[in-house]
Amino acid sequence: MNNSTDFELLFESAPISLWLEDYCQLKALFQRWRQEGVTDLLAHLQAHPELAEACARCYQVIRVNRETLRVFAARSPEELLSRLPEVFRGDMFERMAYELNQLWNGNLDFSARSVNYALDGRRIEVLMHVRVLEGFEDSWERVMVSLQDVTAHEQSRRQLEFSERHARNLFAFSPVSLWVEDFSGVKMLMDEVRASGIDDFRTFLNVHSEFVERCMQKIVVQEVNQQTLAMFSARDQDELLGKVDSVFRGEMHVSFAEQLIDLWNGKLHQTREVVNYSLNGERINIHMQFAVMPGHEEHWDMVLVSLVDITARKKAEAYLEYLGKHDALTKLRNRAYYVEELNRISRKGPWPLSVLAMDLNGLKLVNDTQGHTVGDALLRRVGEVLQKASSDMSACVARIGGDEFIALLPGSDERTAQALKERIESVMELNNQFYPGQKLSLAIGIASCQNAAEVEHCIQLADQHMYAQKKQFYEESQMERRKH
Repeated sequence: MNNSTDFELLFESAPISLWLEDYCQLKALFQRWRQEGVTDLLAHLQAHPELAEACARCYQVIRVNRETLRVFAARSPEELLSRLPEVFRGDMFERMAYELNQLWNGNLDFSARSVNYALDGRRIEVLMHVRVLEGFEDSWERVMVSLQDVTAHEQSRRQLEFSERHARNLFAFSPVSLWVEDFSGVKMLMDEVRASGIDDFRTFLNVHSEFVERCMQKIVVQEVNQQTLAMFSARDQDELLGKVDSVFRGEMHVSFAEQLIDLWNGKLHQTREVVNYSLNGERINIHMQFAVMPGHEEHWDMVLVSLVDITARKKAEAYLEYLGKHDALTKLRNRAYYVEELNRISRKGPWPLSVLAMDLNGLKLVNDTQGHTVGDALLRRVGEVLQKASSDMSACVARIGGDEFIALLPGSDERTAQALKERIESVMELNNQFYPGQKLSLAIGIASCQNAAEVEHCIQLADQHMYAQKKQFYEESQMERRKH
């Protein structure tokens, strides 16, 4: 980057709320408190909570960007600045202690969570990053604050217009991975295809899949920031760009083809989720924002790409999806999944369907005499047994109640069900040898049906057989106790 105008454009186009502020009055206030003998700022603010609001009044806002106006529902910078008390109010002051304590202790670059309010009254949860700009560490006259509206899980990039030097600092230390790229070579290739008379670009890519690779090779990365190096485990920019083929591989070709189709159709601002890889081979789920910068639409020679690592979010979503279908204690399928699977089989088969109804013997007695912790341990062992016994079978094994379990075997007759029952009993015997003390015992009933009309009766019949076994177990247990 060698043109400050480009940084001005990047600042105005940044999809993240940016505030350039002057904290020199706050620094003067801190100096006065130190002279008055204050040494512990947190204790001082706790004793005088109204001082947090006094500190907030020391902030002098110099400039905000367009995204700030959008987030805070302001028609103009003048309107926003004139109504700042409506923005900085309420429970915001309860959360200011951490931010102020960081500055008090000399930490001039940090992140914190806070609360602001839009001019239309909306409460906004924000992730705030504060940095005193290089050259102003002694006066605090230039402080850049970025606010990410985490209420809607929006992640953005930030750029500044103040000056090339300050903008370079912000670009380098942005908490979002930023790439400045030249796509002019990509545009030339696509223009050649269009000039050849191609109208259906998607079909063209399906026939000429190598064109995607050619376009990727034409991308010129001009600059990346520090967060990019950290995200992709690179020592420096040269190492990253020298191994960029290790970053953009695998699934990236498919998403890049969709990106090219959007560009073909004139979509110069794009958002999508993609997969990249760090230099140490780790898979990174990424929320990508792509923008051909204003003034560069003709040649695509200035493109800003922001990447946010959403790997943790994806893992959390996958775990929540897992919890929606599995029983947390036994790791087996849960009742909701069982009901869906039973409905699916009833509609589509395959037939016959065999059912194993199972019940853990003696759980109530264990819970009553030894506690639910011991009972939960037994249930976990049941999960281990059933998973092991059915591992190579297309069976839906679920916990459908406190001590109730069921196995659905679509496309399996009663002989297959009997074989699974025997495997369960065999694995359970090994499990009892491995775990000393309380023994596992399952009452198991089997039934099969040939069509959807028989499914309900089949389940009832399996339950009846299971309860007959359970009754036999308790009768034999009672006889053993009497003998003892």
